[in-house]
Amino acid sequence: MRIIRDTLYIDPADRGAAAAIGNFDGVHLGHRAVIDLTRDAAAQTGAPLGVMTFEPHPREQFAPDAPPFRLMNAAARAEALQKLGVDKLYEVPFNAALVALTPEEFARQVIHDRLGLAHVVVGRDFCFGKDRAGTATDLQAFGAQMGFGVTIAPMVQNDAGRISSTAIRRALTDGRPDAAAAMLGHRHRIVGTVIRGDQRGRDLGYPTANQSIAGLHPPKFGVYAVVVDVHDGPHAGHYHGAASIGVRPMFGENVPNCETFLFDFKGDLYGTEISVGLVAYLRGEEKFDSLDALITQMDADCDRARKILTDG
Repeated sequence: MRIIRDTLYIDPADRGAAAAIGNFDGVHLGHRAVIDLTRDAAAQTGAPLGVMTFEPHPREQFAPDAPPFRLMNAAARAEALQKLGVDKLYEVPFNAALVALTPEEFARQVIHDRLGLAHVVVGRDFCFGKDRAGTATDLQAFGAQMGFGVTIAPMVQNDAGRISSTAIRRALTDGRPDAAAAMLGHRHRIVGTVIRGDQRGRDLGYPTANQSIAGLHPPKFGVYAVVVDVHDGPHAGHYHGAASIGVRPMFGENVPNCETFLFDFKGDLYGTEISVGLVAYLRGEEKFDSLDALITQMDADCDRARKILTDG
């Protein structure tokens, strides 16, 4: 998959795709339905399969002081889209110049003139242009004028209702990773490089792989049964484990992070990219009376996580 970040001076070879347009945060089942429709359009027109998204996320522009909300960072999103067979990912810079474009200017200057898209697919609630004044039906009208096709994708629902990034965030906030997975079509994952922590886990007999969750929507703080993919290095592979997400109240005030203990693992993962998939929420964060009490609870957490992961 080719990632195109400079959409002002685009290589002619990167023009002409059939592209789904949206933020694609989480790349959930609703997003996949939009991409499947785009795949059909690409096959019919002989165009490459593309996705047009925005970086940074528009919400970061309009609400810079809002709490972290992203389900995945740009790199994790790109990896998920590549797995779906996307040929070209257009990461359009979301800046003041883009925000100032009227809906018609956005359609003409970005979709038609710069990217030369042959066909676009958007969700029914898609809005674009200055003040989000343009609608999906407006885009259809502009496409008819300017020579690109437009498909409006229906909303996707499951038994719990409409599938959306907002609903997935709510499920994670409530400590329901299984509900989030049902909407995502895959487990919610925390993807990032293993960083050095305080090494308290090593002293307790539970060495952990630590990841920052800065900029990401935090799941409910607590302990989870997890599956872990180590992406590179000598320990690349798939593992089971238990992860603690939160501020570690036993040890004072701390920045939230994700600390994962990999079962039956020995090795150094510093600097390695890992992906931690949330399987089941075990319990909330606690402050124990002693380190011995904490270790006893960690033993119980790991036993429970092993059982869940083995039975599941």
